[in-house]
Amino acid sequence: MGVPGSLPLIRDAVPDDLPAILRITNDAIENTDALWITTPFTLEQRRQWFEDRLAQGYPVLVAVDAAGVIAGYGSYGSFRAYEGYARTVEHSVYVAPNYQRRGIGRLLLRALVERAKAADFHVMVAGITADNAASVAMHRELGFRNCGTPPQVGRKHGRWLDLLFMTLCLDDIHTVEKDFS
Repeated sequence: MGVPGSLPLIRDAVPDDLPAILRITNDAIENTDALWITTPFTLEQRRQWFEDRLAQGYPVLVAVDAAGVIAGYGSYGSFRAYEGYARTVEHSVYVAPNYQRRGIGRLLLRALVERAKAADFHVMVAGITADNAASVAMHRELGFRNCGTPPQVGRKHGRWLDLLFMTLCLDDIHTVEKDFS
């Protein structure tokens, strides 16, 4: 990042950030099991996703380093379409490869949790490839709890993948204050 030891700025994404968001997303598609799809997105698809998120009142946040480079992004949206799930959201956080393991994912996730809590959501859900140890550890450190692991429900790069669900109850003041005060 730009200045050693400096933390990135977390801010709301703007349309000009979409090429960087697209690069980060497509890298995750092509080189990881974080997204269980194999076809990279187009800029127009990411633009539509961005516009849909904003139209539904959901945030899209970016982490920007001291040099102005987008280092990662995160968002949340509906968990399920039915009204019984209206106060539950599912989030995603992605960090560019050369910025990973620097705490940027954690900063983005904290900001998303704060936004979801302020918007009066009750639970935040993470769907994580079960063997993604870094993501599991980050979520656990921020108070998320394991809620189940459906085995072999997805496939990518020629192998079956287990899906770990982790949740954070946003009304649980002790959990949130422990990590977000």
